[in-house]
Formats: sequence, C-alpha cells, structure tokens
Amino acid sequence: MPHSDALRRFKADIFQALAHPTRIAIAEALHRGELSAGEIIQLLELEQANASQHLAVLRSKQIVMARKKGNQVFYSLRDRALGEVLDSLRGYFQRHLREIQADLKEVSRLEARTR
Repeated sequence: MPHSDALRRFKADIFQALAHPTRIAIAEALHRGELSAGEIIQLLELEQANASQHLAVLRSKQIVMARKKGNQVFYSLRDRALGEVLDSLRGYFQRHLREIQADLKEVSRLEARTR
C-alpha cells in the first residue's frame, strides 16, 4: 500500500501543477514540440511575468524541461505521455459535450410534444 500512496501523491502533484488553464495551455503547446519562452508568450498571448510564473510551477513539478541556448530558454515536455493524457482528457470532454447535447435535444423534443 505505501507504493500506491506514493503514486497517488505523485499523480496529485501533477494534477495540482496543471490545475490552471494557462499551465494546461503551455503543456498542450509543448506537446507539439519544443518552444522558446518568447514563442510560448507570443503563442498564448501571455505577459512575460505571468508566463515565467507558470513555467516555474511546471519546472518545479518536473513537467517541463528547460535548456538555454544563448540568451534564450527553450522548453519541452519532460515526457510525451503527459501530452497524451491531455489529449485523452480532450476526448473525454468532447464525449461529455455530445452527451449533454443529446440530452438537450431529447428535452427539446419532449417539450415540443407537450405543447
């Protein structure tokens, strides 16, 4: 059981680090490949200070890796599996939306019959 607890804590730490839409957006962008800090800022339309704070959280939880080249810092996902998890969550969200849409159509159909 202690191993299971450690694994659950590890997962919770990852989810906690990703518990902000901007950090998820950064991870999704990096799933497509390495980007410089400037490219992340431009792509996601972030303020430099805001991006730095979010990247620091992702680095501290070892979700992203940073490498310096000259005066630029380039970021990448430490493990592509995290991007795959985010892709799976996108699919989960889309299925959930389809279910809600189907439920709404059914409610509308029933309401139309009772008029």
